[in-house]
Amino acid sequence: MGLVSIEGIHVALPLKKSIKHASHQRTVSDSLIVRVTLDDGTIGYGEGVPRSYVTGETIETALDALETAEIARQLESPSDFETAVNRIAAIRLPSIQNDPRGMFGNAARCAVEIALLDAYGRRFNRSMSDAVRQLLSGQSYLRARPGPVRYSGAITAEGARKERISAWKMRIYGFQHVKVKVGVTGQDDPSRLRRFRKILGSSMDLRLDANEAWAADELLERIAPLRESNPSALEQPVPHRDVERLAELRPQLGIPVMLDESLCGEPDALRAIDAGLADLFNVRLSKCGGIAPTLRLIDLAVQNGLGVQLGCHPGESGILSAAGRHLASNLVGLRYVEGSYDRHVLAENLTAPDITFRYGGRALPLSGPGLGVAVQSAPLEQMTVARRELAP
Repeated sequence: MGLVSIEGIHVALPLKKSIKHASHQRTVSDSLIVRVTLDDGTIGYGEGVPRSYVTGETIETALDALETAEIARQLESPSDFETAVNRIAAIRLPSIQNDPRGMFGNAARCAVEIALLDAYGRRFNRSMSDAVRQLLSGQSYLRARPGPVRYSGAITAEGARKERISAWKMRIYGFQHVKVKVGVTGQDDPSRLRRFRKILGSSMDLRLDANEAWAADELLERIAPLRESNPSALEQPVPHRDVERLAELRPQLGIPVMLDESLCGEPDALRAIDAGLADLFNVRLSKCGGIAPTLRLIDLAVQNGLGVQLGCHPGESGILSAAGRHLASNLVGLRYVEGSYDRHVLAENLTAPDITFRYGGRALPLSGPGLGVAVQSAPLEQMTVARRELAP
């Protein structure tokens, strides 16, 4: 069952409200949707979220990377699902010069990997969870069977009134974990955290995400007043250019440090482990290159005693939400899980049925072949910005 066509589709997903953090602000989310067709007519969809300020990618560079990857040659014609999964996991995009972090093309690889797993899952009537379980075979952190997922909530940087409403929603909705965006210019973070702690209660696991907001030289001063709110983790406090400074600063912070923008590929992970830069890794499918590369990063974290957050890209569609669900529902020991915010964030989605998490951030494993969700043609057409037929 060979691959006969690949189409790259640039979509602009409308957000219900602006998403703001220290690095960026957006009212729409641009995604790369990849549509693959097998020689029996089976179709699969995947998604990547190229972000120039994370992996250096744009929609155009992601499409260019796929154009020259010779995916069909790497796949050949697998005769069964297991062979297809192994070959998809081994797919490599052409390397480029000056990419020491192994990250350029990660969103493109993620999109085509998910599309192929979706297509071959449908062709052989197998779930993407089966692919995840095959790739995790023998690992101690593989669940005995796919199980429920507990997602965390998030409070973005908004005005005081809106933030209070968000905090009350988190409490009323029964979340156990909440992430707060900090470091945005003009925000009084110590006061914000005190307000949140009063609303959320002392038992809420409250963690912080700075999105590279602070220079290394000011980090200790910035963090000192935030510790009184007892945060459980601090995500990406410094820009990537300063990340090596965390080797000296991390022991003085009094808060476990999580890497995000500085964790995009295996070289990043190995450097962080060797230099002692982090206590936790935030892995995201698009940022890290898809399911197979993400699992390799998780394994490095587990083997070296680091915690793992399975994150997401704000504004991703139900395609990446579903792929993340398949991963999370088969893993034990994840410290935090983000994703499936679909109807809470998107004004309109690409997929059905709705897989947004329920009360308390709870969600069940997905069933059915492939991703377990279907891409709807009408919203896809409505949100399409541009299309490109790619050489398979």
